[in-house]
Amino acid sequence: MESRSNWGTRAGFILAAVGSAIGLGNIWRFPAVAYENGGGAFFIPYLFALLTAGIPILIMEFSMGHKHRGSAPLTFKRMNKKSEFVGWWAVLVAFVISTYYSVIVAWAMSYSVFSFNQNWGSDTESFLFNDYLQMVDPGQVGGIVPGVLIPLIIVWVLVLGILFKGVKKGIEIANRIFIPALVIIFLIIVIRAVTLPGALDGLQAFFAPDFSTILDADVWVAAYGQIFFSLSIAFAIMITYSSYLPKKSDLTNNAFIVGFGNSSFELLAGIGVFSVLGFMSAQSGVGVSEVVESGVGLAFVVFPAIINEFPGLNGLFGFLFFASLVLAGLTSLMSITETYVAGLVDKFNISRTKAVLFGGGLAAIISLIFSTQGGLNFLDAADYFINQFGVALLGLVEVVLVAWILRQVKDLKDHTNEISDIRLGSWWAICLTVITPIVLGFQMYQLLTQNLLKQFDTATGNYGNYSDAFIIYGGWSVAAGALILGIILSLTKWKGNTRVESEENTREAK
Repeated sequence: MESRSNWGTRAGFILAAVGSAIGLGNIWRFPAVAYENGGGAFFIPYLFALLTAGIPILIMEFSMGHKHRGSAPLTFKRMNKKSEFVGWWAVLVAFVISTYYSVIVAWAMSYSVFSFNQNWGSDTESFLFNDYLQMVDPGQVGGIVPGVLIPLIIVWVLVLGILFKGVKKGIEIANRIFIPALVIIFLIIVIRAVTLPGALDGLQAFFAPDFSTILDADVWVAAYGQIFFSLSIAFAIMITYSSYLPKKSDLTNNAFIVGFGNSSFELLAGIGVFSVLGFMSAQSGVGVSEVVESGVGLAFVVFPAIINEFPGLNGLFGFLFFASLVLAGLTSLMSITETYVAGLVDKFNISRTKAVLFGGGLAAIISLIFSTQGGLNFLDAADYFINQFGVALLGLVEVVLVAWILRQVKDLKDHTNEISDIRLGSWWAICLTVITPIVLGFQMYQLLTQNLLKQFDTATGNYGNYSDAFIIYGGWSVAAGALILGIILSLTKWKGNTRVESEENTREAK
């Protein structure tokens, strides 16, 4: 078996971790979430969530991966052999996400080309759904869309090519290029955006605080949800990345840098997005609230419409915006794919090349379903259920398992304090054992209640008003399948001698 990879430098690890955290959601989700939950006042629960859940869980996962020197399945196995399935569950959640996340990056790649001549025309919504995606009714697959397939192939060639090169020569070097480029491009976007007519109105709408929302429990759940989903925690990434760190690594400092780096980019994205939305509001003569959108609608419908109205250099601004989505998407997709590459290497004692070919190749093949005419409907359902009942539920299970069942908090704290400048105190233990489980438990209760009630009450309708059959096989079965297959994989025999490796690591730590 190949020796375990290592980061070349601390900066390389931090850039890779920040690159994983900064993804499409930072740009098209955070601004709308903040606006809808109190504007400037939202930053109070958001900061509280970052300090009581985001960074504490980051530290926990950094410590787990660093101490046990393995992928998520191997790390959980070394903590307790009965908990290995949690690691595989996390890996399979990441696998599912990679299959459709790659397609969204492909869309952004297409739109970066469309930007130069504004090929989307004046009706940007019709262009996206009818001309570009050629959508059919939910449940139907339809044919493969060439305009999606070609950039999708390019995306996978880039990502798998980088992963073939390994951690130090592949992922680290790519992030050293992509992350500075992303920040520079987005700074250019923001500088141009804030000088547009109406930009101040957009920023006023974004930052104006509504302190009455502070007492609303849903706002706090939204804050924790945003932190949770934007930091790449609880689906194997940070455990895997930290397992490549040298023996002497400042884990707490790294976690604070990654956490605040991600949040800083989210704030920058909010300024850029709402400046542009303010411009759109001024051009159309309606309030900012009427042009606020998030997700696919913001990126591929609203922004192209805004680019059409730009006073000059429309093509350049459009290219820069969609190029930023491509860069953010690629850095995240690399980290997501690395989780199951590392898992396969550890479990089956195969070379990295074979793991990339098998794991990445399978993900690329499955992603073809999302490049069909029915792809957006499948993507929408899979994304909702794998995030809500994969990532969120997995996060709750992980924290409860580590803090309450395996009682690993003290051991992880001792390991982290031994090698970190910022020492962990009781606040970290309280966050992991009390605050985070309560918040995630409440969030999961709400999600389960809402979705199960909808499933059995035809009057309320399913998520997205999809049919029962489509929701079952396109949503629930995807989320459940990740858990079931994770359990099955945990029952298969390990090909590597994990016991000896674990003992050697224990001796080295001493």
